Amino acid sequence: MIAIYPGSFDPITLGHLDLIGRGSRLFERVIVAVLRNPNKMPLFSVEQRLDQISLSTQHLPNIEVDSFDGLTVNYAQMRQAQVLLRGLRAVSDFEVELQMAHTNKTLSTQIETVFLATSNEYSFLSSSVVKEIARFGGSIDHLVPPHIALDIYQCYNQNSPMLNPISTEAIPPLKSISVEREA
Repeated sequence: MIAIYPGSFDPITLGHLDLIGRGSRLFERVIVAVLRNPNKMPLFSVEQRLDQISLSTQHLPNIEVDSFDGLTVNYAQMRQAQVLLRGLRAVSDFEVELQMAHTNKTLSTQIETVFLATSNEYSFLSSSVVKEIARFGGSIDHLVPPHIALDIYQCYNQNSPMLNPISTEAIPPLKSISVEREA
């Protein structure tokens, strides 16, 4: 059985990779499909993301990396896939993903959506969170593979915060100000 794991993956995170690894054990083949969305301004080009994902999944023999535009269901049919693989982090993800699964079912009754709950350690993680942390100089080394962290740091013209740790100094407590009350 072939599964499609669609997304923008800008950038791919350890949470995405956890889902890909788990999906690779469930399905004969998983196609990680990068959506070409002309309405978004991505950090990385589609080609860069394809390279990043390929490098990150090279140890998994049944993973293929591809890109597409248009409807995911049409792409899945073209690739003869039977399943769309989706990750769920929170209830809010479920509401959006369930609506999308129902919509996809109206477009093709041959495609099923399979939801996998994210592993606990990645339940907070998203590509947006990674970019936000990096943009403000925080370390993302624990959120993405090392080669992707370097790519992101280069985009924001920064060195890894782990290589150049920021020292913080203790802020002294505020002095309490006594205010006399009128009786």
